Order: sequence, then structure tokens, then C-alpha cells
Amino acid sequence: MAQRMSTARRMDRMRDNQAISRTVNGHLKRKERANRDARMLGLIRAGKFPYTPAVQSWLAVQLDKRFVLVTEDDVRKLVAEKTKA
Repeated sequence: MAQRMSTARRMDRMRDNQAISRTVNGHLKRKERANRDARMLGLIRAGKFPYTPAVQSWLAVQLDKRFVLVTEDDVRKLVAEKTKA
């Protein structure tokens, strides 16, 4: 029969595993964000205003305002800024 592990040791192990998981997942998320940014910029360049809901959501987050308040000039400035960087 397996030997019982104390609660403190289990909690320490869980905390360590969570820290490792956060690190690994953080790197994966960073790569996915970069991929999503490139994909959305491509869709914006190819499409016309108003955009699909996925693009609208991404634009709202990038511009930090509701999509209803986003203008075509805002989108053009964002695309110009993102292509420079």
C-alpha cells in the first residue's frame, strides 16, 4: 500500500506543479497571440469595414474601446502601427 503523504507536502507539490504549468502555458499563449495578431491583420487587410465578429472582438481589445465606437481611421492607424513594429 502506498504511504500517505501529508497535506502540506501535497499542497507544496500542487503549488510547484502549477508554477511549472503557468510557465509552459505562458510561452504557448505568447506564441498563439502572435499568430492571432498576424492572422487578424491579414483579415483586416483583405476585408472591408465592418468586419466579422472575431475581427471586431480583436479590434475592440486592441483599441481598448467597444467596436461600436471604432472608426475606419482607428483601424487604419492600428494596422499601420502593427506593421511598423
